[in-house]
Amino acid sequence: MEIIEAIEKAKKNNQIAFNFLLDKFWNDVYGFLLKRTENENDAEDISIETFSRAFDKISFYDPKYKFKTWLITIAKNIHVDFLRKKKNIISSDKSKDDEHHANLIIDESPSPEDTLITEQNLAKLLRDIKKLKPHYQEVINLRYFQELSYQEISDELQEPMSNVKVKLLRAKKLLAEIIRKKK
Repeated sequence: MEIIEAIEKAKKNNQIAFNFLLDKFWNDVYGFLLKRTENENDAEDISIETFSRAFDKISFYDPKYKFKTWLITIAKNIHVDFLRKKKNIISSDKSKDDEHHANLIIDESPSPEDTLITEQNLAKLLRDIKKLKPHYQEVINLRYFQELSYQEISDELQEPMSNVKVKLLRAKKLLAEIIRKKK
């Protein structure tokens, strides 16, 4: 599939075209953001947000510009917003006590769903899923184990549905790579 063809199909909500564009440009966007943030988690989060926003606004893409340039511009703008938010959070966090921060620690103990999966002899898949970052684990759990719709996941995570779709695409791709490497 050519990039121009994929963009046209994506404008018509073609999921395969979105996957193609995500796969084609992920490394460019992520690499750009990794240099700017010097933090893998931040770069990944902003990359997800970039593709989410780009896919939401793909009808506004002007073909006289390179698609990669358009994506990088979106990424740069989101990074600037991210820095502003981070600056505000840091200044407000200084005034809060340690007890509040203790509540933010993620509980990584096995859930009842994890136990059930293990009992059903799906322990290998679960171990592979656990190799993913926590936000990818969560979106896979909500979609495939709790069988929530995209809208329900969006509500649960309090994120736009486009973010959920991009996170799920990325999670599935990373999980497939983990499984492929084991063979």
